[in-house]
Amino acid sequence: MTKSIEFNGIIPPMITPLKADFSLDINHSERLIEHLIEGGVHGIFILGTTGEFSGLSSTVKRDLIRITCQQVNGRVPVLVGVTDCSFLESVDLAAIAYNFGAKAIVAAPPFYMNIGQAELINYYKKLADFVELPLFLYDMPSHVNINIEVETAVTLSKHPNIIGIKDSSGKIENFRALCEAFRQQPEFRIFVGPEEILAETLLIGGNGGVTGGANLFPELYVALYEAFQKKEYDAVKKFQETILFLSNKLYQHGTYQSSYLKGLKAAMSIEGLCEDNFALPLFSHELSVKSILSSKLLQVKERVKQSFN
Repeated sequence: MTKSIEFNGIIPPMITPLKADFSLDINHSERLIEHLIEGGVHGIFILGTTGEFSGLSSTVKRDLIRITCQQVNGRVPVLVGVTDCSFLESVDLAAIAYNFGAKAIVAAPPFYMNIGQAELINYYKKLADFVELPLFLYDMPSHVNINIEVETAVTLSKHPNIIGIKDSSGKIENFRALCEAFRQQPEFRIFVGPEEILAETLLIGGNGGVTGGANLFPELYVALYEAFQKKEYDAVKKFQETILFLSNKLYQHGTYQSSYLKGLKAAMSIEGLCEDNFALPLFSHELSVKSILSSKLLQVKERVKQSFN
């Protein structure tokens, strides 16, 4: 069994490169994986929200797990999202991840059905019983309509196969409560999703970030984490300000609920890291917005460069 202590630092939620026919873009997938590893990331998380898991076919999911695990080849841990409405589909996906050599799975609560904390606890315990890989909880209340309460996380942490949580609630008070609850259980890993609060969550006891912008500039997010480890707090502040600059320039266009992902994938396509294709129901930004993003990406690249000087 993989020890939880192996998981720390910057673990990007990798976008899923797609072709126009919604099949997996293998060439760009391999290129992106190398880009992330060369950027110094501490792991790679596939089939999460940023990876558009809910819109992907089972074939694409299986292909992505295989390609990622083969390309990574043990250089960093691979974490695989197995979130699904169906318990057995999640179990099957976890088995595929295990067979191809992933190190952990990640599961948000099953969505659509109205459930409470008692059903959530039962669900996660059953899932942890059925799978071979260690399990991270994934708190994403904006997308699944239920929050994994701190008390629920504490209860579930007693299961030997549940080793951590990714908090994408976006609420710093929730993250602080998690850190306080697990102060005496440092082996239970706590990661943040929203990169806009990455530095703050590290300061209050977090173990790292599952940050979308690290798809584009992995070295920036890794530099922040490493500066924090060295207690170079002025550098941490500088890198966090650059991350906020990136977020403001690339994620805020239009009135789409999906503007973060549209902006991220558009910027990555400009950089040659993927094509600007999405799994339905999402679609890419309009050409006029992409033109604006291209100009803003140049500003972001210059700001990233300056932050290392």
